[in-house]
Amino acid sequence: MNLLLDTHAYLWFIAGNDRLSDVARSAIEEAGNQKFISVASLWEVTIKHRLGKLQLKTDLQKVLTDHVVANGFELLPLEVDCFLELNKLPMHHRDPFDRLLIAQAVAKKLTVCSVDAIFSKYDVDLLW
Repeated sequence: MNLLLDTHAYLWFIAGNDRLSDVARSAIEEAGNQKFISVASLWEVTIKHRLGKLQLKTDLQKVLTDHVVANGFELLPLEVDCFLELNKLPMHHRDPFDRLLIAQAVAKKLTVCSVDAIFSKYDVDLLW
């Protein structure tokens, strides 16, 4: 399975947070699955941390690089095909970061690991 972790799923996973479902944790830990973190998620973490809207239990450097590498996540860049998908998405969701993740999942045919129920309004596979 090719998984794209929503920002909260990534943060909950690296923090060992119990809010991450057992199904999601198992899929992330499964060695045979390919796991992606969008650069949009790292952008979101950076912005929210800087604005004081996101408290991290470790320093930002570790969240943006060390945990990505240590857990075998691949960074998913924003490419033109993602922006073309973004342009086609209905406006079910106003959050620009989540819309980028949805567009990336559609363009790259990835399963999204997210608790966000509004994602189900889009034509994307969800895992939680």
